Amino acid sequence: MFLDTKKHSSQDELLPLQKRWQIEYLFNPKQLSEITFLDGSDVVQGLTRTPKSIPMHYRYDDRGSQLFEQICDVPEYYLTRTETAILQECASAIALMTGSCELVELGSGSAVKTCILLDAYQQLGLLMKYLPIDISAGILESSSLTLLNSYPSLQVQGFVGTFEMGLERLAPSSLPTRMISFLGSTLGSLNLEESDVLLTQVATALQPGEYFLLGLDLHKSKHIFEAAYNDSQGVNAEFNFNILHHLNQKFQGNFDITRFAHSIFYNESLHQIQIYLQSLQKQTIQFDSLDFNIELELDELILTALARKFELNSMQQKLQSFGFHSLQVWTDPNQWYGLLLSQWQNNKGKSFNIGAEIIKA
Repeated sequence: MFLDTKKHSSQDELLPLQKRWQIEYLFNPKQLSEITFLDGSDVVQGLTRTPKSIPMHYRYDDRGSQLFEQICDVPEYYLTRTETAILQECASAIALMTGSCELVELGSGSAVKTCILLDAYQQLGLLMKYLPIDISAGILESSSLTLLNSYPSLQVQGFVGTFEMGLERLAPSSLPTRMISFLGSTLGSLNLEESDVLLTQVATALQPGEYFLLGLDLHKSKHIFEAAYNDSQGVNAEFNFNILHHLNQKFQGNFDITRFAHSIFYNESLHQIQIYLQSLQKQTIQFDSLDFNIELELDELILTALARKFELNSMQQKLQSFGFHSLQVWTDPNQWYGLLLSQWQNNKGKSFNIGAEIIKA
């Protein structure tokens, strides 16, 4: 399902907007069997486990994506502004390392940070094509239009779907190389098994010598984490509650958000924030379209998200095991956040020097 299926050379300058914009919808919401999570089977599976859980991707309907953008602006949520500051310092260096390239962005959102990279490539006179992948059609469409209006020679080929779907649909790069970016420490929202699957998919989507740009929230005091995920304005809580609204709408559920509390816990041993919805009373939840009910006890917790935190050396070693050679690491003066640029070598057996130079922005 396409918005525009015409293809154009990367050399075409100042083409009309509609000729520079191609969006492919990788699933049809009217045909639920095309994508496993749309049939609700993962909701049933998660809520029948002990402890109960709801898959994180249900947080990101259009409203959830908008709320996450609001979270990025709250004072306690340091991640976005810290990563942005690092990108502003190192974007030109990244552009010089890669040269003209396709930029594939996983979880593109509003693409605010993408503009920092696009500006750097444009200032150096380098060609770039932008390929965002996002589950939210609304935010991908609006951000793509904004970029197309801001960069008259940019071409955008977007994919509405999961990361896996988008990565599988990538054709060989039409420019000399490709860089996949995964910013916002979104890797931390995946558990270890899911993280390994994603890194395998990224490696598969790259040719030897192509690039992977990864943003990581680093381990630090739990008090900083707790404030970031439980802000004083309550935007994190509203984002967490939105998952219930989304499930009500999608599967005819009867969640009442007044019967739940937003709860977070920092797991010191696993270096991860665990985000829950806490039931404030004993209650029965029904999903009419799934013909499924669950019973919740007073104070019972439902896990809705993880936010794992990282050590730079450990992550460089992890990337090496997937065939990525570390080129450069940038971090902020407090070393709260790291940005890693690596190059896929298609040679897991080769021993690389893990100690890439760390530059403080």
